[in-house]
Amino acid sequence: MRVENTRDKTDQRARADAPLSGQLREGTRAEHRAAESQEFVERLLAGELDVAAYADLAAQQLEIYGALEDSDAAMRRDPRSAGLVMPDLERVPSIERDLAHLYGAGWRDAIRILPATGAYAARLRDAAARLPEYAAHAYTRYLGDLSGGQIIKRMMQRRYGMGAEGLAFYDFPGIPRTKPLKDLYRERLDALGLDVSETARAVAEAQEAFRLNRAMFDELGAVHVARCGAAGRAARGAVA
Repeated sequence: MRVENTRDKTDQRARADAPLSGQLREGTRAEHRAAESQEFVERLLAGELDVAAYADLAAQQLEIYGALEDSDAAMRRDPRSAGLVMPDLERVPSIERDLAHLYGAGWRDAIRILPATGAYAARLRDAAARLPEYAAHAYTRYLGDLSGGQIIKRMMQRRYGMGAEGLAFYDFPGIPRTKPLKDLYRERLDALGLDVSETARAVAEAQEAFRLNRAMFDELGAVHVARCGAAGRAARGAVA
């Protein structure tokens, strides 16, 4: 038991001494798995929903990224955080193009923002004004887009026959190769110089970001899983 306790303490010190990007990755591992296993995500990627479900997701993304990127100007003025704000990563213009394609010219009146999304955006607008919290949300969103987001794009094309239009959110024209950019972003996170307390705040905020994202998926699932399930049953009944 004494040996195990010593090993545990050593592991804890190693985690505390790890760079910020490593602590964010390890600190959100459980929350990341939980978000990926949400029913809405699994069914969307399995081809069991429809393009309308994806369009609703895109509308929620606009609200979230609008809140995050509203903080960019303040971050640029902070010498420590200026390097985290990269124009090539900004998503709002791309999401707006997707929504115009998915909903048509009147998309601003056609979309709706779910309560969970509103809560997520409100948290972002408050928290992202502070560097540790901004770093947490930027890490969660942008590195996710450059990684798992590319899988979502391929699945939408494969399962629903979508082309380039409607999926601009996952395109980064100024970034020909994503791995070097992800490596650079992690380096900039690690170079922020956050102290122990600020690092703990960043990890806690990243965990909260995943929980907020999961709540949004729950609400999307409540709408679209039941709707698509009912449509599928009706179609099968008509054939029978």
